[in-house]
Amino acid sequence: MQAMILAAGFGTRLLPYTKLRPKPLFPLLNEPLLLLTIRRLQAAGFDHIIVNCHYLREQIVTTLEGLPGIVIQEEASVLGTGGGLRLALPNLRDEPLLVTNGDIYHSVNYGELYRAHDSAEAEVTMAMHDYPRFNKVNVQTDYVTGFDNQQGGELLAFTGLHVLEPDVLEKIPLQQEYSIIDRYRELLQEKKKIRALRVDGSFWADMGTVEDYLDLHGRLLKKEIPLWKEFSELPSDAVLIDNRATLKKEVLFQDWACVGRATLVKNVTLQRCVVWDHARLEEGKNYCDALLVPDF
Repeated sequence: MQAMILAAGFGTRLLPYTKLRPKPLFPLLNEPLLLLTIRRLQAAGFDHIIVNCHYLREQIVTTLEGLPGIVIQEEASVLGTGGGLRLALPNLRDEPLLVTNGDIYHSVNYGELYRAHDSAEAEVTMAMHDYPRFNKVNVQTDYVTGFDNQQGGELLAFTGLHVLEPDVLEKIPLQQEYSIIDRYRELLQEKKKIRALRVDGSFWADMGTVEDYLDLHGRLLKKEIPLWKEFSELPSDAVLIDNRATLKKEVLFQDWACVGRATLVKNVTLQRCVVWDHARLEEGKNYCDALLVPDF
């Protein structure tokens, strides 16, 4: 089975932190989300995985270089979701392609989604759920009917997970910025079928803002949401500390915290904070609801 992880975006909603690293390399429980996503795909049986990159792409190349079964697609210009997929077409096998965003955490079963597409008579299968914050896609009787909230039926949210037949990509202009949703609009005009597979029972989170990023950590550490098996077992006190971190005895933790390879100075209080590797903290300061990173 083959898959593609879209990891080329700028992550503008997470500025200024995305000046330091691209969003797919943001650590989740001290491990880069992109690596965790790759491991999860491989565990589900995907042996051919393409990862595209543009913004700060040298970091993604360095992280993934030499990993078996991974094809790194560097993009010199912004191509969008459709343009990136079109560029990957020569590297695709003659079989369905699973596509996922590189900045989401979810419990959707990759293998079940792929097999559901195999059993459907449709060009595309989109994993959909009822998520009011993002409900924009029109769905009727298990098929997508529109993307503009104008075609009637039920409104659902697109999870960013979809499976498509590679020939869908052939009409996308090469080396141009293009949205895959625009191509899907064309498919509907061509009377082609786009199946909507409901995944409402699955957990899903978009790591789009600092608040979302911190909330995801807190819910994972407090064991309120499913934990990928690719993670190590979590501590019972909701405080995860990298074994290479340096801590002073006067450090106080409240509620939850996730600390990477950093030095925590004296008289510091951390409450609902994520601390990246090499972050700089001020002695005697109380940090609350904060993402703490190295100097920009």
